[in-house]
Amino acid sequence: MTSQSNPTILLASASPRRRELLALMGLRFTVAPADIDETVQPGETARAYTVRLSQEKAAALVPIARASGAVVLAADTTVADGDEILGKPADAQDARAMLQRLRGREHQVISALTLIDSVTGQSVTEVATTDVWMRHYSDDEIEAYIASGDPFDKAGGYAIQNSTFHPAEARGCFSNVVGLPLCHLERGLRALGIVPPVSVPGACQDFSRRECDIAGAILAGKL
Repeated sequence: MTSQSNPTILLASASPRRRELLALMGLRFTVAPADIDETVQPGETARAYTVRLSQEKAAALVPIARASGAVVLAADTTVADGDEILGKPADAQDARAMLQRLRGREHQVISALTLIDSVTGQSVTEVATTDVWMRHYSDDEIEAYIASGDPFDKAGGYAIQNSTFHPAEARGCFSNVVGLPLCHLERGLRALGIVPPVSVPGACQDFSRRECDIAGAILAGKL
């Protein structure tokens, strides 16, 4: 357990969405993106892949974090359609194919986050899986969304929080689909002896769908 009540978080990600979510919790953090090989290994499941990346990213930043006694936070989010992992679209054609493929269907978003206390070496990994139902958006809506440029840095080619396209409904943790499951983050922080300044509704309890939906409704109005 960390000897610091509110240590600085060293975030291993350049994602503006993750920075915004951390800010909502009132956490002090700095950013140092981790550069690792993200190639999927043969036979690796979406869950195993996501967990491995979060752990490798976190481990890569421990030497940097030790200088200030920071707690490393690394997260990885994967969009999975059945057994297939959907990455970020390479171009407009790729984004179009992903959005057409997912339309009117359910898929899963898996996030793994790993926390490492650089002082004690204690580590915690949390995994969240959310079922996402995509609405029956039209081809014209797809083209307008692609023209906005929003799909190209998003796994699966969409952002659930996009208020214009509003492509989906999350059955579970909304912030997981955004890229950082705050209820799981709070549980991980508490395991290290850190109490976030702002608590997430439903966090650290039984992670029921209703609790995640309440947290999601709050976050949806802020993102």
